[in-house]
Amino acid sequence: MNNNKINLAVAAALGTAVLLPLPANAGGTIEFGGGKSVSVGAGLRTSMDSVENGALNGTDNSSDFVVDSMRLYVNGKIHENIKFTFNTERDGSSGTDGDMRVLDAIAQFEFSDIFNVWTGRFLPPSDRSNLSGPYYLNAWNFPSAQAYPAIFAGRDNGIAVWGQTGGGQFKYQAGLFNGTGETGGTPPNQKDETELALRLTYNAWDPEPGYYNSSTYYGEKDILAIGVAMMTQSDALGTTAAPRDFTGVSVDGLFEKKLGNSGVATVEAAYYDYDRGATGSDSSAYFVLGSYLFPQKVGIGQLQPMVRVQNIDVSGAGVDTDITEVGLNYIIDGHNARISFVIGNTETTPGTDANSFQIGAQLQI
Repeated sequence: MNNNKINLAVAAALGTAVLLPLPANAGGTIEFGGGKSVSVGAGLRTSMDSVENGALNGTDNSSDFVVDSMRLYVNGKIHENIKFTFNTERDGSSGTDGDMRVLDAIAQFEFSDIFNVWTGRFLPPSDRSNLSGPYYLNAWNFPSAQAYPAIFAGRDNGIAVWGQTGGGQFKYQAGLFNGTGETGGTPPNQKDETELALRLTYNAWDPEPGYYNSSTYYGEKDILAIGVAMMTQSDALGTTAAPRDFTGVSVDGLFEKKLGNSGVATVEAAYYDYDRGATGSDSSAYFVLGSYLFPQKVGIGQLQPMVRVQNIDVSGAGVDTDITEVGLNYIIDGHNARISFVIGNTETTPGTDANSFQIGAQLQI
């Protein structure tokens, strides 16, 4: 097929894209014949954020309109067992309009349920929040308790093997990645040590098939899941003369049940422990989230109140941060169309105590 035909096919995919509820990041699909296909989609998250005393003068509340995320998704199938993913993300971390960056670039060799190989840039085996978010979280903001190293948006360059039994009842994921030695600053990783990342997940009720997961299924599944993850890397921190190892471990759980009245109750929790090899930098963190999706429709959507509490404790440095968020989600089409209202409080000891307010809108196709 020549380039003009390919360009026309991609344009047609954009023009005929349809909403999908799963984290496959795929919209419209164009079949090329011979088992080959390409699908194209997009995602957008935008919000209005107000933080107490957050204005430049230090005394007035800030009021900022933010494009939190803008993504383009491309997925392709070359062979029954060979696929690829290419996703982009606007980098707004500098507070400017930013540039579009490579989010995912994955060569996917998927041989069977039990054994698959991914290589390129993607989410390493990690916690549920990282493998969900931000588009498939149950909260608007990504949890601050999660502090695993990453190049960008939770991603890293590397290779992973993964598989599942029972259609996703049990999943394993293991991989080698560049890790901390490739992420900012002047790292001491003179030996080019790689990072080992591992995750195991068990679902006692409905399975969660595939590499990714969500933090809520809005009643499409009954979930009782527990996952454990670890990232470890030698000589990842410190100085070149005195390098230190990094090891992070976490355990996370998700309970989600569709009740007799067809409402959906969700409880999610995670605990993290980060060993950075030095007094004053080691830390632990956790979050607990609860939500309830009302069965009745209000207009075109459903109401879902949500509460999440977080704690980040850098004990050696005497710094303790508590974050409380009370939110109301308006769920129109699952993760593809929702509006979120969030009132938050962040208290750091010693330090600050600030309130915040957000209105966010999320769309995917």
